[in-house]
Amino acid sequence: MDAEQQPAPEPAPAPGASPPAGGRRPVVTRAGMAWTATVAALVLLILLIAFIVQNQDAARVRFFGLDGTISLGIALLIAAVGGGALVAVAGAVRIIQLRSRNRRTPTPPP
Repeated sequence: MDAEQQPAPEPAPAPGASPPAGGRRPVVTRAGMAWTATVAALVLLILLIAFIVQNQDAARVRFFGLDGTISLGIALLIAAVGGGALVAVAGAVRIIQLRSRNRRTPTPPP
């Protein structure tokens, strides 16, 4: 058999990993990742709705001179979203900082 006609060897599986049925590895695609992310988001949304429904007690909220009552579940949801937004802004600022530093520093030739 010619060297050109020999099939390329398959990579060895990771230690402790068992090959899937049929001997082939499953192919990870963008559509599959999007489907998995959608299912995970729906499960989290269902859990969030259950949390809000179970926490309908009125809570008094004061914020920068504003005063009012709101359901406890909604108040906690707003606080969590606000905290997530602050973390996202801090992360974005750090990414922009690192990218601008990377642009200013010349990379050495290989």
